[in-house]
Amino acid sequence: MSSTPIKVLFSAGDAAWPAYRKALPAAFAQHDLDVDLARDHAPGTVDYIVAAPNGPVRDFTPYTRCKAVLNLWAGVEDIAPNRTLTQPLARMVDPGLTAGMVEWVVTHTLRHHMGIDLHIHGQDGQWRDHVPPLAQDRPVTILGLGELGTACARALAQLGFPVTGWSRTAKTIDKVTFLSGDKGLTPALRDAQIVVLLLPLTDATKNILNAETLALLADGAFVINPGRGPLLDDDALLTALDRNIAHATLDVFRTEPLPANHPFWAHPQVTVTPHIASATRPETSALCIADNIARGEAGRPFAHLVDRARGY
Repeated sequence: MSSTPIKVLFSAGDAAWPAYRKALPAAFAQHDLDVDLARDHAPGTVDYIVAAPNGPVRDFTPYTRCKAVLNLWAGVEDIAPNRTLTQPLARMVDPGLTAGMVEWVVTHTLRHHMGIDLHIHGQDGQWRDHVPPLAQDRPVTILGLGELGTACARALAQLGFPVTGWSRTAKTIDKVTFLSGDKGLTPALRDAQIVVLLLPLTDATKNILNAETLALLADGAFVINPGRGPLLDDDALLTALDRNIAHATLDVFRTEPLPANHPFWAHPQVTVTPHIASATRPETSALCIADNIARGEAGRPFAHLVDRARGY
């Protein structure tokens, strides 16, 4: 352990500070780390930065002693391209965040699979004898197989859904059919009945669901997007809802909060949730941050480093 306190700078929005001011010291204590946590350390004295994209630090150049930047959010697309960021960047992989995403995705997948909306909105005295198919007859495609996508794929496969996963590079997941690269995208989407978007946002993934790719989905398909708003072409989706898409459940948007006059709010085939699918929880994310600082202080590799040369 260092003879002087480890200086950790907390760079996030004001609303996050009260919870992390309590959670982080408790996590540091579990690793026997002597940490001076503050929001106003002089740049040249900082050993680690706990950063969120909405935090005050935008220029990382003065942080010459900083050993690593520890991202507070799961997504890194808002911080990784920063040209002043030369320090190692670690993404947040939080068990609480993963569990929240799995629960949200499974909930809405089962909701659409079972036709729950038909009964929620059908309390009018009419007996509707709709019988849904079994999970084994409902193909689900997940675009994006990072930590969150992989966890969701495993959970849905465990429930009996035929799951196809697609990502940029090849992976192997038990009970999941895997496709990758440009050649794999069309077969991954063709005739899918439920599509879940969990890709990172890059130039290659922006508008990955567009007029052409939405047309590949089965008639009556469902789109679920808890990933990133710009993965989906809004106008193309609105058109597809009149053609082959039965419903879209969206948790993320190009502009947040979603403007009150956006057509998604009033569309009968769209469900809007306010970016709640997976939230970083201070108690569990603080443990991840403390673990990475302990790694750095012990000279061990940081966990979940972002390879910015390969994209993010």
